[in-house]
Amino acid sequence: MTAAPADLLIDHPTVADGAALWRMAKESGKLDLNSSYSYLLWCRDFAGTSAVARGADGEPVGFLTGYLRPGRPETLLVWQVAVDAAQRGRGLAARLLDGVTARVMAEHGVTSVETTITPGNTASERLFTSFAARHGAAVEREVLFDREQFPDGPHDPEVLYRIGPLHHPSH
Repeated sequence: MTAAPADLLIDHPTVADGAALWRMAKESGKLDLNSSYSYLLWCRDFAGTSAVARGADGEPVGFLTGYLRPGRPETLLVWQVAVDAAQRGRGLAARLLDGVTARVMAEHGVTSVETTITPGNTASERLFTSFAARHGAAVEREVLFDREQFPDGPHDPEVLYRIGPLHHPSH
């Protein structure tokens, strides 16, 4: 667990947090909502590469889900980041991203971060470009999945942001 804004705590998610993560994703209005089952599974299987921010009552008020890419285990792929509406504007998403990245750098030797962002999602674009600037890392962008690749109707393209190389603090 690490410190966040004074009244928040950054922690690993547990299965008991899955429903709250699903609700935050749903209420974000920006994220693709996955099945509730997937959030429960994520909290079980990828807790080590994910985080929740907890309020004073211990309930999640923000989360970041991520995983190490199987073919590129030095890369953390950030899947989703959401912050409860009442907590926005406090830098919580950046703290979640910095905290998870520092953890997986220390534990797994991660040297790059990837995420996908749909065009026009300025909050996510700012979050990840400012992360790169804070860490002195380059940002490469390319379309990962184009709109016609999605089988379930209209979907904006997903642009891959590749951020790195990241350097361990001791280097």
